[in-house]
Amino acid sequence: MQLLKLIYKNAFRHKLRTFLTIAGISIAILSFGLLRTVISAWYVGVEASSANRLVTRNSISLIFPLPISYKDKIRQIDGVTNVSYGNWFGGIYIDEKNFFANFAVEPESYLKLYPEYVLPPDQKAAFLRDRKGFFAGRKLAEKYNWKLGDTVVLKGTIFPGEWDFVLRAIYKGRDKNIDETQFIFHWDYLNETMKKIAPLRADQVGFYMISIKNPALAADVSVAVDKTFKNSLAETLTETEKAFQLSFISMSEAIVIAIQMVSFVVIIIIMAVMANTMAMSARERFGEYAVFKTLGFGGAYIAGLIFGESLFITSIGCILGIILTFPAAQAFGSAMSQFFPVFNVSVKTIYLDIASSLVVGITAAIIPSYRAVSIRIADGLRRIG
Repeated sequence: MQLLKLIYKNAFRHKLRTFLTIAGISIAILSFGLLRTVISAWYVGVEASSANRLVTRNSISLIFPLPISYKDKIRQIDGVTNVSYGNWFGGIYIDEKNFFANFAVEPESYLKLYPEYVLPPDQKAAFLRDRKGFFAGRKLAEKYNWKLGDTVVLKGTIFPGEWDFVLRAIYKGRDKNIDETQFIFHWDYLNETMKKIAPLRADQVGFYMISIKNPALAADVSVAVDKTFKNSLAETLTETEKAFQLSFISMSEAIVIAIQMVSFVVIIIIMAVMANTMAMSARERFGEYAVFKTLGFGGAYIAGLIFGESLFITSIGCILGIILTFPAAQAFGSAMSQFFPVFNVSVKTIYLDIASSLVVGITAAIIPSYRAVSIRIADGLRRIG
């Protein structure tokens, strides 16, 4: 108890320096937490992937379509329990700055494949009945103040023209990491329109989504699907949903690495600041440490005072930084919702914040402790007065 009291007194002996150091640590932890949350948001699609789902696309590139006739052949492969399909629509709502993901899918099989999109039963039935209907995520509907029954017009980029849709359902994510900003409509509506305006582009899909009995069958089913369409006009590439998502992440891997490096640089900088603070504090007290030694206190006691003071200061800064991270992340997520539809501070990020502050606190106290423990009593007493 006496040791803790001394640590507390020592920490606030020079109040201005201590408060400035705590402020610096808080800002560093806040910055570190936000950067780690950005990285987590980058991988949110990967984390939400199911091990029971595969994605089949054209082996050349995702931009090349596949025939709709592949659907029935895929269903006949052992291990496959359900097949759905869709196209990336790429529509624009009013202005290009209003970007959100919009897909045309076969609705019944798609909703069975993705139970994490939770729709009220009556709204789901209304959506399935209406060929021009669509369902949107809660966040997307709130952002544009859409109500059930509203007509929404998207300007096609990949599929030309202006397309009218009627909002029939609003979904919520079953889990926190589910994207609630998607716009999903009937593939039949897209296909029937294409038959009228561009018949050569009809009856084609951008990708197939496949559910399998057991994740252990993923490799065998993937090989079987690709083997079925080998040497055809449109050969396929089948991979797990997680691998499919990671292929997109790999395109921006350099950015993710840069953000990771910056997050660690922030911690290194604050570590230098904290080390400087502890070095100054210890140097001012060499005379006191000499008195402690004279009274019979050992090196472990003196080192405990310095390590305790360092960890006490970094802990306060860490707690304040973590508390500030949540409102900052909420504001950042709202401002950047177009790019990060899911922006939540994860438990892992909190653990990283705590681990970082511990590393800073311990590292900053090592050299001052060594100097305080190793100084001779006579040299220390000369500094008094």
